Amino acid sequence: MVNILFRILARLPLFVLHFVGGLAGWVTYASSPTYRRRLRRNLAQAIGRDDPLVLRSAIAEAGKQAFELPWMWLRPADEVVSKVVRVEGWELVEAAHREEAGILFMTPHLGCFEITAQYAASIAPVTVLYRPPRYAALEPLMQAGRVRGMMRTAPADMSGVRRLVKTLRNREAIGMLPDQVPGAGEGVWADFFGRPAWTMTLAARLAEVKGVHVIYCWAERLPHGKGFVFRLSAPVEALEGDLQARVATMNREIERVILQCPGQYMWGYNRYKKPRAARATVETQTP
Repeated sequence: MVNILFRILARLPLFVLHFVGGLAGWVTYASSPTYRRRLRRNLAQAIGRDDPLVLRSAIAEAGKQAFELPWMWLRPADEVVSKVVRVEGWELVEAAHREEAGILFMTPHLGCFEITAQYAASIAPVTVLYRPPRYAALEPLMQAGRVRGMMRTAPADMSGVRRLVKTLRNREAIGMLPDQVPGAGEGVWADFFGRPAWTMTLAARLAEVKGVHVIYCWAERLPHGKGFVFRLSAPVEALEGDLQARVATMNREIERVILQCPGQYMWGYNRYKKPRAARATVETQTP
């Protein structure tokens, strides 16, 4: 059933999916008190105030992100990539290529994070970290959208980590969502917008691979399905010090990127959830 629904939705124009998705975002917000409280709390935590304009945008953009997935995964790759109407900061990628360096693309849950890897993989190989979706029926659809052209996936286990390290040492690119909540034993507590969040250590560890270039990136969703602006930026702070310090720096960098377009961040994502085995360490690991 999910497969059929996704294939039907993928046939619709992107502007229709974004329109319907925006409405769906409001329906979800209105019908789920838990989601509504989380979204409002996380947004206020980040920007320090109630901002009706940003709130309204965040509600609708979350729905757009969900409804554009079938289009991103099932439309031809060249058609998807053509929706990137402008790229800002691509010279960072070109500089890494000139130096024959590996690239670590850090892409938060901001804007259309599905299209960033697809665009980069249209030019050079990219391997992305892959976690099976919660609903098994989505897995073949997700794989159809993420394993094509020069884009590959690496499982979120030790074999996948070894593959990512090897990819970087081969002077190729990898991509990951650094604000995704990791499992127990895979993270440390670090502030995220002033509140302790269980944060993955893998991204900070991979940044230590010799010669790797870290690039933060996201794709801003333009109104009315007109496409996306792919934005890339170099770190403001170097990832230095011990692991805890590097993770804290990474979170500050992610905050900086998110605040460029707070209305398109997934504030309803349960970023501050506590994996069971990690709860006991919150007092000792929070800076």
